[in-house]
Amino acid sequence: MENQKIICIILLILSTIAILACLVINFKVWIVYTIAIFGIPLWILSLGLLTMAKPKPEDAEERVREPFTGY
Repeated sequence: MENQKIICIILLILSTIAILACLVINFKVWIVYTIAIFGIPLWILSLGLLTMAKPKPEDAEERVREPFTGY
């Protein structure tokens, strides 16, 4: 679990740097499109993985017993 968090943080930082570099530096169009296709979804995915499923301390025991509560 800790390895996943470290990987997500690294991916978030790299994709943020790539997106900001495209905004600041005048790259060729295909480089900007490639970063947009891969960098923006990667940023959203890594941010989502870092922020989701953090149980409150009082709910932690309940999530162990019943990890999926349904829709």
